[in-house]
Amino acid sequence: MPSGAEATASREDDDALIADVVGGKPERAAAFCQRVWRTVDRTVRRLLGNDDSEYDDLVQLSIVELIRSVGSFRGEGSLDAWVSAVTAHVVYRFIRRRSIDRYVPIESVQPDALHSSRPVGEESVAQRESLARIVGHLDELGEKLAWTFVLHDVLGYRLRDVARIMGGSEAAAQSRLVRGRRRLHELIADDPILGELRHTAPPDKDEDSDGEP
Repeated sequence: MPSGAEATASREDDDALIADVVGGKPERAAAFCQRVWRTVDRTVRRLLGNDDSEYDDLVQLSIVELIRSVGSFRGEGSLDAWVSAVTAHVVYRFIRRRSIDRYVPIESVQPDALHSSRPVGEESVAQRESLARIVGHLDELGEKLAWTFVLHDVLGYRLRDVARIMGGSEAAAQSRLVRGRRRLHELIADDPILGELRHTAPPDKDEDSDGEP
């Protein structure tokens, strides 16, 4: 973890870089691209999965959008959080018509994100099969509920960022999240295979009790 002084210096460097890009200094645009590339890469991969054929195009589109909209960054959070949200919005617009399994890699869905006890046994094959069934149930939520759930509970975006990514208000995102969680838990509870695995799985002694993302 960086020290307070290092974090402050990093934030000042980011602020100066953004000011230069907004001010129209072309020589600083390359530095800005280098600064944000790692976050763009990570975000695109998380939403598309690895080795997607559209990866290069979406990275380029995201960086273009970041340069175009950098003046809208108000410093309410970290630069990386803003970059991730803008990139996710670009990806969301591009793949929203895809089936749910294309934009929710199974590897990104973990039992802890579902606010329930471990839904699978210890065997990795059984776990993967069960997570695939959960991803299948996500498809039944509908596009907006599924995206809200995945962005917030699986990928960790704040509600205000979910609203920015999907368009609309934070209140609407909160409502979709509540409805999506409730419906997904109902579907999992009614799934005979997942229900059987929950009953046969050993108790998770390390499970958090608060259930917060």
